[in-house]
Amino acid sequence: MLMSRETATGARHAVAAPEGARHPVDAGPTGTPVTGEALRRALLLNASREPLCVVSVHRAVSLVLNGKAVVLESDGRLLRSERMSLPAPNVLCLTRYVHVPYRRTVPPTRRTVLQRDAYRCAYCAAPADTVDHVHPRSRGGLHEWTNVVAACSRCNHRKADRLLSEIGWQLLVTPGAPRGTSAVLAAAVRPHPSWSAYLLHA
Repeated sequence: MLMSRETATGARHAVAAPEGARHPVDAGPTGTPVTGEALRRALLLNASREPLCVVSVHRAVSLVLNGKAVVLESDGRLLRSERMSLPAPNVLCLTRYVHVPYRRTVPPTRRTVLQRDAYRCAYCAAPADTVDHVHPRSRGGLHEWTNVVAACSRCNHRKADRLLSEIGWQLLVTPGAPRGTSAVLAAAVRPHPSWSAYLLHA
């Protein structure tokens, strides 16, 4: 049987799956099929453990079945076919290093800022659902990575258009542009919690 596989550079190829293997059915720890929203995407790492991209479950399975990648993180669900089972991958790593061309930094938007700051308020560490300009734009602040942070609605409302020095607040993090491939990942999809350790220093 032929299964479709995309290489890490995005090209699609037809590759042979192990004899008797069919595209596995997503199943929970008890073997019950899982469909719809439970079907997650996976974070693909280079052999150097550098984040490359986010891939579909189908592509992740194809990479693993063909010996191109190994599963590093799974949530306990199993992907089952008639003759095999495979842990549902949340994070997988290529077995061979691939060269990645330079990728430009994405602009600071609500989504990318929230993802850079792991959806945590830069002022109180509570779950964040909005963004704030540290130096208010109404007072000359720029819309750039070093001046935009994730914030909860409460802190955003309390701070308003004041400077941190005027209210005695301090940032819990130092804002900056996402580095390397983490910028591309931030623009692509909301990260799964299991990805955090691999994105932290990306």
